[in-house]
Formats: sequence, structure tokens, C-alpha cells
Amino acid sequence: MKIDPNSSADLSVQIAAAIRDAIVSGKLIVDERLPSEAELADHFDVSRSTVREALKRLAAQSLIRTQRGAFGGAFVNRLSYEDAYRGHITTSTLLLGMNNVSFDTACEARFALERACARLSAARRDADHLATMRAEIVRQAQPGLSDEAFCASDVAFHRALVDGADNPVMSYQLAGAVEAMQPLMNMITFTARDRAEIVRLHALIADAEETRDGEAVVAALSELETYTKALAQSVFAARAKSQSASDGTAP
Repeated sequence: MKIDPNSSADLSVQIAAAIRDAIVSGKLIVDERLPSEAELADHFDVSRSTVREALKRLAAQSLIRTQRGAFGGAFVNRLSYEDAYRGHITTSTLLLGMNNVSFDTACEARFALERACARLSAARRDADHLATMRAEIVRQAQPGLSDEAFCASDVAFHRALVDGADNPVMSYQLAGAVEAMQPLMNMITFTARDRAEIVRLHALIADAEETRDGEAVVAALSELETYTKALAQSVFAARAKSQSASDGTAP
């Protein structure tokens, strides 16, 4: 494990990256104890406080865990899919928010990814996945449901669809699409959408899941994508019209 002391990058960041690379490459394996802070400080020729900061970064990423006592220290952690989901969602949300990704690009990516698991979901979903989807449809049809609650239910519905594929790697990959892209898309379209139409399309998806008709799930998702894009276009057109009127009346 090496760092570049002449680099402008923070030393603790470099150390964390070097240890992370060793974990990813398999040089450090799950449950293996890392060298002590003193040993790492000597190895990297830095202070123990710098090493301590690097270890904090790794712990925040769930790559290591610390134990106290005579047999304590820092150990390589087994990263769970649940931990990975959370990190992936956060990264995806930041990526979309900071890079001005267009609505059409996000929409295209989200539905393409979701359709990729649709056939597997129809074939593998269990009763719990289907029950969750049905329950969310009932919830979405409730009068007086707040926009925030409707959006949360929308995410839960599609999360059940994705998880129904029974493939944790696929669920991880789609976490950003469902739980990062989807809420951002909802923020744009919620003022224009017809909840009854969303409920209808969700019911089509659930019906196809129940009969294990993967092609019908794909078709319903494509119809939902078309509807979502049309909503966005109407929202953007209304905004442009309002802005144009505002510019025309400005002193």
C-alpha cells in the first residue's frame, strides 16, 4: 500500500484509498485485522492522527469495523447489500442533482433499467412482493393522501417490483434508479399527474406480475414511461409560458 506524499490530495484520503484498494483487490480479506495505527503510521510515514482520520473514512463507508479489547483493532468488514444500497442511493442523488441531468435522460435510464428486471420479477416474485404492490396501489388511491406520501408509496411499489427479481446485485444496481431518480422525477411531475392514471398503470403492472406475464410488465412500464415524459413536457411548457409572460411584463 502506497501514497504520494507530494500529491496535493489529503494524506488521510490517500491512505483510505490505498487500504480500500487493498480490500477490493483481495490483498486484505474479510475479517482480517488491519495493522495497528502505529504500524500504519510507520508504513505511510504519517502521524497517527492522519491514520485515525483515514480509518474513520473507511468505517463511514462500512469497509472496516473496530473492536475494543485485547483482541481488538480495525477489521475488514463484510459490506452488506443494505449498506451498499444506502451509499448507492446517496451517490446517485448527488450525481443527478449536481450535474444537471436532463429529465428525459433520467427517465430513459430509470425505465430502461426497470424493464431489464421486469421479466425476472414476473417469473420470480413471491407473494410478499405482490402483496406490497397491491397494498401500495390501495394506498395511492386514498383521497387526501399527501404528495409526499404518494411519492413514497410510488417508490415502495417499484422497489417491490425490482426486488421481485430476486437478484441482490440487480436490486443494488437499480437502487439509484428507483430511490434516487424516481423521487427527483416525481418532484417535477407531481403537479401535473393524474393519480388515477398512475394507479391504473400500477394495477396493470401488478396484474401482469400476478399472472407472471413478463412481456405485459414490460409493456405497462413502457406505457408509464410515455405518460411520465408527457407529464414532464407539459410541466416544462407551462413553466416556459409563465416565464415568457413574466419577461414580457417586466419593467
